Amino acid sequence: MNIQWYPGHMTKARRQMQEDIKLIDLLIELVDARAPLSSRNPDIDELGKGKARLILLNKSDLADERANEQWAAWFLAQGFQVVKLNCRSGAGLKQINGAVQAACREKIERDRKRGILNRPIRAMVVGIPNVGKSTFINAFAGKACTKTGNKPGVTKGNQWIRLNKSLELLDTPGILWPKFEDQEAGKKLAYIGSINDEILDKEELALELLSFLQERYPDGVRERYRLETEASQKAPKMLASLLEQIAKARGCLQKGGGYDLAKAANLLFDDLRSGKLGRITFERPDEQRV
Repeated sequence: MNIQWYPGHMTKARRQMQEDIKLIDLLIELVDARAPLSSRNPDIDELGKGKARLILLNKSDLADERANEQWAAWFLAQGFQVVKLNCRSGAGLKQINGAVQAACREKIERDRKRGILNRPIRAMVVGIPNVGKSTFINAFAGKACTKTGNKPGVTKGNQWIRLNKSLELLDTPGILWPKFEDQEAGKKLAYIGSINDEILDKEELALELLSFLQERYPDGVRERYRLETEASQKAPKMLASLLEQIAKARGCLQKGGGYDLAKAANLLFDDLRSGKLGRITFERPDEQRV
């Protein structure tokens, strides 16, 4: 399966980011904790050169906790500040202000030496589709946020939001999408819902997903659908049979008989993305060629 999705408006968004990046001190980058590298836009490191960096491992409640710890250590070793986050429950939000201060320590010290005290840090939130950017902004800002108005050099429509006395956030339209060459990365993004489902062959993708789950997390599928399936069942026929078993278990039947495998595939992805198959991570630091 060749997965590629690059809406035309992303080119405009990238140009906009190049302009806005001049106005900020800090890039706050949300990644999906289930696929932390695949869910990073490779352009951001280049665009964000010289800026303080904070990585938020969002949806960490859906990811393998051992892998969360490994990724947090890996990003720290790359020079990023890191916070494990669950925007929906609010877990991790209280750690962000401290991480922002740590990431911008050099900038704060420079200001202090120049006699500039208590100037708010200006930050921009970036992240790929469906990684939770808007949910994070709303959860972090809460009801107390106040718009500080357009600042010079900011194109119309971009607003600064004062989160507290020490932090202002540049709230911009959706920013960037990686035009990836790596189909493995594309596959992982398709699994977690960061690519438009309408362009995907969900049945074929479901077989790929089942192959991964049978190798790494076999208990989740077996327990969710109450199947009697061995973890070693990875051959294509076995995987097709497994999808049929899921269809049978969930009552996915076609009119006139037979199993509705498309419906079963959709249910499988819904269960994966909502955490009903357990906490799953699709990539780990020790597997990366970096």
